[in-house]
Amino acid sequence: MKFTDGFWMTRPGVTLRSAAQTLDYTIADGAVTLYCPTSRILNRGMTLHGPALTLEFTSPAPDILALRVTHFKGGAAKEPVFDLNREAAELTVSDADDSITITSGKLSVVAGKDDFRLDYLYDGTRLTGLGSRHLSYAQTPDGPHIRVKLDVGVGEKLYGLGERFTPFVKNGQSVDMWNEDGGTASELAYKNIPFYVTNMGYGVFVNSPGRVSYELCSEAVTSAQFSLPGESLEFMVVGGPTVKDAVSRFVRLTGRPAIPPEWSFGLWLTTSFTTDYNEETINSFVDGMLERGIPLSVFHFDCFWMKEWEWCNFLWDKRMFPDPEGMLRRLRGKGLKVCVWINPYIAQKSPLFDEGARGGYLLKRRDGGVWQWDLWQPGMALVDFTNPDAVIWYQSKLKTLMDMGVDCFKTDFGERIPTDCVYYDGSDPVLMHNYYTLLYNKAVFELLERERGEGEACVFARSATVGGQRYPVHWGGDSTSNYPSMAESLRAGLSLSLSGFAYWSHDISGFEDMASPDVYKRWAAFGLLSAHSRLHGSSSYRVPWLFGEEAVDVVRFFAKLKLRLKPYLLAKAVEARETGVPVMRAMVMEFPNDPACADLDLQYMLGDGLLVAPVFREDGRVTYYLPAGTWTRLLTGEKVQGGAWRTETYDYMSLPLYARDGVVIPMDDA
Repeated sequence: MKFTDGFWMTRPGVTLRSAAQTLDYTIADGAVTLYCPTSRILNRGMTLHGPALTLEFTSPAPDILALRVTHFKGGAAKEPVFDLNREAAELTVSDADDSITITSGKLSVVAGKDDFRLDYLYDGTRLTGLGSRHLSYAQTPDGPHIRVKLDVGVGEKLYGLGERFTPFVKNGQSVDMWNEDGGTASELAYKNIPFYVTNMGYGVFVNSPGRVSYELCSEAVTSAQFSLPGESLEFMVVGGPTVKDAVSRFVRLTGRPAIPPEWSFGLWLTTSFTTDYNEETINSFVDGMLERGIPLSVFHFDCFWMKEWEWCNFLWDKRMFPDPEGMLRRLRGKGLKVCVWINPYIAQKSPLFDEGARGGYLLKRRDGGVWQWDLWQPGMALVDFTNPDAVIWYQSKLKTLMDMGVDCFKTDFGERIPTDCVYYDGSDPVLMHNYYTLLYNKAVFELLERERGEGEACVFARSATVGGQRYPVHWGGDSTSNYPSMAESLRAGLSLSLSGFAYWSHDISGFEDMASPDVYKRWAAFGLLSAHSRLHGSSSYRVPWLFGEEAVDVVRFFAKLKLRLKPYLLAKAVEARETGVPVMRAMVMEFPNDPACADLDLQYMLGDGLLVAPVFREDGRVTYYLPAGTWTRLLTGEKVQGGAWRTETYDYMSLPLYARDGVVIPMDDA
């Protein structure tokens, strides 16, 4: 949200009151509280009117400093809040004539007294801070807001804020934290995470599931601004000293990821979205892959395994699948795991609608009736996951499917969440808009873990918020079958990884439309060198022989290569669990001191040892950057010296894929 009109003026109807001095402070219960008037106090009479801001510093973990800025603190507490893993962290305070210094570990903040300012330092080096007009209480036509403006230094670049399809470096962008079903070609995002990290080696987390609004070097070109409606805002500066360290600390605070099952790292094949299919169709896909020597790990049934207009009823459409238990048994007998599509919505025609309404398991209107609309499904209602009985009820429907032989669930949707509804536990519906997906995926994941055992639980989720990384895996939503969409998908995955998510996937060859054979083959190589790999589409099947015999060869080659890399990927999964460092990594994460890596979004590191540069052109040309050091082409064994840009041409059976010198890449035999 923008508050000003250029450097000098505020927008019509906006009044800003900014911290001007620090007149007093207290230390109690592990917190340091500063009292900051919004005008300079020159005499005792000037203390008789406000407003003033209360600044409460705490430390949820070493090297993290949290600051809650409050105007009026008498408002009712609102739920939900993010569940954070707080650790013992000692705050120390040093009082000088002109400032107060508050320290946690190697991270300090220096608060000016007579002239208000905040300077954040890590191990004595300044990271960021703000001046006297940059910590404000704003009165606007839309109500009160708290606004914070942190300095952005020369050459500093901002990353993250969730799975964003816009440019990788976020400088110059306006971003709102509001989950929406908008595809992959706009500023809308399925996964909004109010955490950004910079190439200077620190991160900033706004601790709210609400609609945090960012102006990143946009409203003011030297500031990363964020604001939140209401009378209070808490943000945390997360110390580094590197991008990797800052992301790791953020993940430890918000939740480390589970390790997905080994089988999930293989190739997934789906029925696609609106296609017609029955068991005969499915067998033709599965048997066709096996006959062509393409290793397959998971078969996924998308929406129409259930009867139309009844999503979700969790009942197999007997017109197409008269013997679902037998079908699942036969698929599992071929060595496959089975995934089925679900969402948290209940159509009015579903037999579960009346059951859910009677039990109080559905979101309600303010008049006590069931909240409904016609978008997506006629008369659609939503499961209320704040009701423990609703969670048990929902899980019981999924358990029936698991008892039949289903192994995991694609937890689709979770973004179209209303704000004019009433939750069972009284949660604020605005705060629940983004938070809803966390409860949804948690309910499904915990059922899988309980029934299948730790290490065997896996979802394929589209929406997320802070903490969602605990329940892998996530995929990138509805892309289009062309090179620009392939590139925007990669940008989004890199942004999500810098937001603390260890695993990310995408629809190989794109979801909308039908890819050309060229795009299909190039995307297959990219997809099978991602953390997780799925062939999926909208209105057409995605088996490779529909794209030509060479496509079969390409998918076979890279699917087998990924199986050979499974020991390496599993080792990186353990590392992600222990450290929070993602499996798929932006170049800036692995090479923070190489300026050439700060902007790279067309290549990535798979773990710390493999560099991948997908091909985004029909002529096979690719320009990529190889950091300094010795690298080995994984597919040929050739040694190459880095520290330079390279432009080369590749056929469909290859791409720039390098092993980093000094990193062990465990692989299975061919």
